[in-house]
Amino acid sequence: MESLVTNSSFWSGRRVFLTGHTGFKGSWLSLWLGKLGAHVVGYALKPPSEPSLFKDANVFQVMERSVFGDICNASELCKTIQQAAPEIVIHMAAQSLVHDSYIDPVQTYNTNVMGTVNLLEAVRNTPTVKAVLNITSDKCYENRERSSGYSENEAMGGHDPYSSSKGCAELVSSAYRNSFLQKEGIALATARAGNIIGGGDWAKYRIVPDAIRAFTGKKKLLVRNPHAIRPWQNVLEPLSGYLLLCEYLIKKPEDFATGWNFGPDDENVKSVSKLADIMVSSWGDNVEWTLDEEPYPHEAEILKLDCTKAKTKLNWNPIWSLERALKETVLWYKAWNNASNMNDFTLRQIETYEKEHLVK
Repeated sequence: MESLVTNSSFWSGRRVFLTGHTGFKGSWLSLWLGKLGAHVVGYALKPPSEPSLFKDANVFQVMERSVFGDICNASELCKTIQQAAPEIVIHMAAQSLVHDSYIDPVQTYNTNVMGTVNLLEAVRNTPTVKAVLNITSDKCYENRERSSGYSENEAMGGHDPYSSSKGCAELVSSAYRNSFLQKEGIALATARAGNIIGGGDWAKYRIVPDAIRAFTGKKKLLVRNPHAIRPWQNVLEPLSGYLLLCEYLIKKPEDFATGWNFGPDDENVKSVSKLADIMVSSWGDNVEWTLDEEPYPHEAEILKLDCTKAKTKLNWNPIWSLERALKETVLWYKAWNNASNMNDFTLRQIETYEKEHLVK
């Protein structure tokens, strides 16, 4: 039997350069790549929160090298990639919060747009690279507040600086693909995931870590936009798509170097209030949520992705319902709260997910 989403024979010994490895998604992916036998060199700022998944799960132990650096430092980034001599580059480093983009739009554009330019320039000057995957966001699309999902060929946009910067990163990627990388035999794809939930996320202004801070502090969870509709998914769902896509970029670069959506099935696209209800029920201990009546900057009301392309061409499918995704997330935080070995626990969740993707 083999997994539909991970191929250890492909990843074992393969050299990977991963930006943003100290972040929430980057830490999960680093552990997964290490488990598969890849040689991973990471480049990122120091962990963005305290606590952090990177520290709590001892992510650095599975990596060949962990470098603390800024993608806005073009020369240092290029030097580090060239020293790593990777075959595959996965770009996750970003300013990833809508709220923070209102506070510091310049830093958001510097990181998400010029950081992408710096990364792709470094790739052009590293002859070992064969494939690049740039992780952007579901918010890169021009949001029309419609009930149907956005497909990969729709217009880029963005009301807020974060969303706009991710649309810009998509356009930068397309220009570099067409102008430089394709001619140099380097396959570049972009990936747009839904709203990610999972253990080890400690960012502010995200509902799951906000909930954990409230519940462990014996306070009510404050929910600022309960009627907003989002494509919720466990962190392992899009990561499985990224791993699968990277494999295709190496094996069939001419067919897969495009943009890709990785989101949940429609039945798991639900309101913020529904997610809060499930979190309260899963945590237990008489916790509650209530409306946050403070004023906040604009955020989209409805956001959905059309993932038909990934399902038909990559044979990728999400397997966990929102309820299951939140159950696994709550289990992670409860284990953390009980001072469990989070490296072991996180790897066990990855193994559980892999086993449920097994086929004969």
